[in-house]
Amino acid sequence: MSKTNQNPFENVLVQLDIAGEYLKLEPGVRDMLRQPKRIVTVSLPVKMDDGRTNVFTGYRVQYNDARGPFKGGIRYHPGVTLDEVKALSAWMTWKCSVADIPFGGAKGGVICDPKKMSQGELERLTRRYAAAISNVIGPDQDIPAPDVYTNSQIMAWILDTYSLIKGYAVPGVVTGKPISLGGSLGRDTATGRGAAFCTREAAKAVKVPLKGATFAVQGFGNAGANYALIMEEMGAKLIAASDSQGGILNKKGLDAKKVLAHKEKGGTVVGYPGAESVTNDELLQSECDILSPAALENAITKDIARGVRAKIVVECANGPTTPEADRVLDKKGVFLVPDILANSGGVIVSYLEWVQNLDRLYWTEEEVNSRLEQKITSAFKGVHQEAKKHGVSMRTGALIVGVGRVAEAVRTLGLWP
Repeated sequence: MSKTNQNPFENVLVQLDIAGEYLKLEPGVRDMLRQPKRIVTVSLPVKMDDGRTNVFTGYRVQYNDARGPFKGGIRYHPGVTLDEVKALSAWMTWKCSVADIPFGGAKGGVICDPKKMSQGELERLTRRYAAAISNVIGPDQDIPAPDVYTNSQIMAWILDTYSLIKGYAVPGVVTGKPISLGGSLGRDTATGRGAAFCTREAAKAVKVPLKGATFAVQGFGNAGANYALIMEEMGAKLIAASDSQGGILNKKGLDAKKVLAHKEKGGTVVGYPGAESVTNDELLQSECDILSPAALENAITKDIARGVRAKIVVECANGPTTPEADRVLDKKGVFLVPDILANSGGVIVSYLEWVQNLDRLYWTEEEVNSRLEQKITSAFKGVHQEAKKHGVSMRTGALIVGVGRVAEAVRTLGLWP
């Protein structure tokens, strides 16, 4: 999926300054929030299957831990940059704050193309990366999780490597693990489920009946596909879906389960029978009630925003809308549920998984989903109230809540020495 050349960390600073104006942040606190606490860059020599040694670059950015241990995913992607990882770690900080869970924000990334690597190569890369950052992660320090092109198996390898270094099992070092290793039921669908709960609340706010509402998903991966399946359960109708190879559209409706089966079989939604082909940009501007960008950042640019026809935009992805596009959508009256609220279901259930690991006490999937619904619905209402109070967009409302809570923690902790 193509990304623009816009620097995502510059977007973070723009958003921080907007929130800072409403919060009347003192310059010292604002300056502290503009910088990550720690940036770790590691060199990762890995023996490839053909005998060559490739050296990969990995990052772990720990942005702020004023409200608790660092928390954030690890992505494997050829387009990973340090500025991208910095931006994602900042958004994680605000996201954990908006969801009101006791974590700070972090993010990790390795520059690689996992689609061109064997399972053995991925395992050796993962274990090398885990060992390289083992001194800055841990259940009380920094808890990684899956992100783009990483999964529960990657987390299992990190858990095993970290535990071997420590000399005992430490299940709480990562979340998004396999169930057999202490993972939480409901974690695999949490991001999509949380976004669907947010969509339901947004539909109430703008008085769009969810039953029969049409929706399009850009990025039919884990979050996007689960979002589509749960939205269908709620009575909405999928009309378009896409992935990195292209998109499909049928105004009469698509069956999310069948689209997912088609993708799992062929690796892409493209070619799904009974649907016309569309580009990702065309999908973003398709005629629908609800649009969910669920791929990579900067998908909705200013030019694309001008053609968006959805009444509600729900950001399953991190940073899919540029600040300029935000202003365009706001002027058009589009109700946008921002990423730091919409996709916080993943980190909420990661938090629940971490608590279960620490307590060695495990809940049913129904209990996990119920706790997720309560937490994210409460977060939505808090952001919506803040947005209405200041007469601003949901994005700005979420930033005011998220940045405000972190700023208060930073202020209260003070400086030492």
